[in-house]
Amino acid sequence: MADLARELGVSMTTISRALSDHHSIGPATKQAVLKLAKKLNYQPNHLAAALRKGRSKLLGVMVPYIEGRFFASVVHGIETAASRAGYSVIMCQSNEDVAQERRNIETLLSAQVAGILVSVSRTTRDFRHFEKVRKQGVPLVFFDRVLEGDHINSVVLNDQQGAFLATRHLLEQGCRRIAHLAGPQHLNIYKNRRQGYLDALSSSDTTPDESLIVECDMSVEGGQAAMAQLLALPNPPDAVFSAGDSAALGALQLLKSRGVRVPQDVALVGFSNEALTLVAEPNITSVDQRCEEMGQAAFRLFTELVEAGSAPFSQRQVVLQPQLFERASSMHGGQEPPPGAQPGA
Repeated sequence: MADLARELGVSMTTISRALSDHHSIGPATKQAVLKLAKKLNYQPNHLAAALRKGRSKLLGVMVPYIEGRFFASVVHGIETAASRAGYSVIMCQSNEDVAQERRNIETLLSAQVAGILVSVSRTTRDFRHFEKVRKQGVPLVFFDRVLEGDHINSVVLNDQQGAFLATRHLLEQGCRRIAHLAGPQHLNIYKNRRQGYLDALSSSDTTPDESLIVECDMSVEGGQAAMAQLLALPNPPDAVFSAGDSAALGALQLLKSRGVRVPQDVALVGFSNEALTLVAEPNITSVDQRCEEMGQAAFRLFTELVEAGSAPFSQRQVVLQPQLFERASSMHGGQEPPPGAQPGA
């Protein structure tokens, strides 16, 4: 800006106002400033502007990882809504590491972001490192993975209902010994999916068998190890509901390597409706998490916090409803639903 002011023989205030289309600057001066700015490839320093004003149009988003469909689609939903509202998005990954999550929070606060939208890492067990965000008055919204606590604003899926739909579907296929690959139980999503599984068994007067519930890290390798443990039981399961698609894929790989037919011998259902469910053979039945809608809802909740300002704002949780996509991995006899069929209710 100093270079522009020197070359045109005007003040930096004039340059600043011309670039922001201020009404006090005449058309001829604005045109001259914009023409020279373009010639010199001038780029405004948004961070400096944010520091001057104490606010910015930058939105911080943090996810555990970006691989796969779910978090990528959530971020796409956030970016789409944010762009329409004039915000730019800074994205960070925690890589399932709470130490990296803490460092990311410091980075985003240093960048003077207008708000932070976050899905916590698998290793996050408390909110202490988020207290600094609140103390600085930066709007904070959690989505998908949420630790329980007071004054938490969040957007989540009805994971319990999704798990209920998945397990009920297996019961409707005639399965009776339904195993569950459970994720880390300190995270809301996996705790609620386990409860939905138990609710569905209870609704059909099926007594849960604790030996059929195996906790794993929801990776492909974790799913393989958990499936091997289940097959070693004296009375192995005839179906598996996995709390995540990657673990479901691992279970499928292990079953095929042992010569166990899916779904004829063991039916299989996952959770998240990742792209891998459509390339696996057979295609894997899965619960869809409404990912883009979740991202858009998280941004809307952020804007409500901004509009509320310092006024009292009651804790709010937005709950999205799941859909079950029925595919060959769970249909006894291997039959696919007819083309164009709607997701199971």
